[in-house]
Amino acid sequence: MPDSISRRRPARERRYRGNDYSVPIAYGHREVLVRGYVHEVVIACAADEIARHPRSYEREDFVCNPLHYLALERKIGALDQAAPLVGWELPAEFATLRRLLEARMGKPGKREFVQVLRLLEVFRPDDVLAGVRAALERGVIGFDAVKHLVLCRIERRPPRLDLKVYPYLPQATVATTMAKSYLSLLAGGAS
Repeated sequence: MPDSISRRRPARERRYRGNDYSVPIAYGHREVLVRGYVHEVVIACAADEIARHPRSYEREDFVCNPLHYLALERKIGALDQAAPLVGWELPAEFATLRRLLEARMGKPGKREFVQVLRLLEVFRPDDVLAGVRAALERGVIGFDAVKHLVLCRIERRPPRLDLKVYPYLPQATVATTMAKSYLSLLAGGAS
């Protein structure tokens, strides 16, 4: 039988037996039920389970899930300052994607990166990582492209990316070549 307590706290985490456990930002100011089991702590709001964490037996420990803190679209500067996100170790491809997004788009690029991270709330981490890798390989750097590639992977269908949707991407222009241009290259290389 679990030990359980219900306590209203104004922060985005709930305290159980001297430790704080994170909850999604949307539940930060609502009453919740915290149930402690031998190996985990389960937090519910009304009839919905909103968080599940491994139980800590330390004192004044902070157990968090970085996904709980991703509702940052309005306070995008918090991406670099939120303590739960600082130690979050993501694969290197995510850092590359963020760098490219911010280089191309500035502050809106940071917002797009948060949207990509929020895909982790819905999809398996392996699928999101594969989507990020595929986007980097194809040079389609953006949330919509990553989401499309993730969905294509899950649905096992080939991706169809229309680059006209991404006006900030550099456009490639390919001119039609003529045979005499090619012959002049060959003639120049032979001499």
